[in-house]
Amino acid sequence: MRRFSISQVTTLTSSFAEDLETYRKAGARGIGVWELKLPEGGDAEALERLEASGLGSAAAVPLIPSILPLPLMEGPNEPQARVEAFCASLHRLAPFRPSGVVCLTGPAQGRDPDEVRQLVVDGLRTIGAEAELAGVRVGLEPINRVGGENWTIVSSIPEAVELLEAADRPALGLQFDTWHLWNTETLLQDIEREAGRFVGVHVADWREPTRSWADRVLPGDGVAGLPAIVRALDRAGWEGFYDLEIFSDNGTFGSAWPDSLWDVQCADVARRGREAFRRVWETRIREPVDEVSPR
Repeated sequence: MRRFSISQVTTLTSSFAEDLETYRKAGARGIGVWELKLPEGGDAEALERLEASGLGSAAAVPLIPSILPLPLMEGPNEPQARVEAFCASLHRLAPFRPSGVVCLTGPAQGRDPDEVRQLVVDGLRTIGAEAELAGVRVGLEPINRVGGENWTIVSSIPEAVELLEAADRPALGLQFDTWHLWNTETLLQDIEREAGRFVGVHVADWREPTRSWADRVLPGDGVAGLPAIVRALDRAGWEGFYDLEIFSDNGTFGSAWPDSLWDVQCADVARRGREAFRRVWETRIREPVDEVSPR
């Protein structure tokens, strides 16, 4: 499948070089670069390895991925410092030619809602202007309303679009994520209306019941209705990568699930992920699914 890629967080314990080899052998056509896996001082070598692998570049994720601080991740507390770090990452990641660079708003954490919105819009304007200079796009990613209080102020495509329109920078778009958006009430209509803004698509399924934000499962192993979502994306004209992004906590974020996919050999996860997505991709054609039921 020429449109299947794997985001590097899916194989959290392996190196950048190992990921390239593993994904290629598994039949993936692209890689979602995570800055945390780029070796210090080794960008040139990593870029050479990427080009030699023949893999395309899906959405990239910077070390500091949000404008407002994230309680579960390290980084500066001041939004201005975070924006500056994000902009530096834009220039570091741009040579890898990602489809976009993922950006989160971060959570309000008790701040005044109007103040928070202005901080985010101002940050997006600065990031959007820097992205134009770097020659890369940025994808604002809405985060699931279930458990999203530590990550975001937007949990749907329309909410994210409001911020993009307020920031008004051409380099800004949307990062779509099936795990985060599957349970929004107007999802299929949102896809049809806003697909032209998408710079990347992350794919994972929703375990029921889910145990945390880092408890995602392979496509088809959950209840997110992925065939309907993928069908809607395909109909709306999405021609980029479907980027497998699995968070499956093995204790890294505080919960050591006994069935964590992060404890499975990377080659097995990559192979199983590709086969799982292939089944979803084929099912989207066979099953005329017209709606996704929000939870």
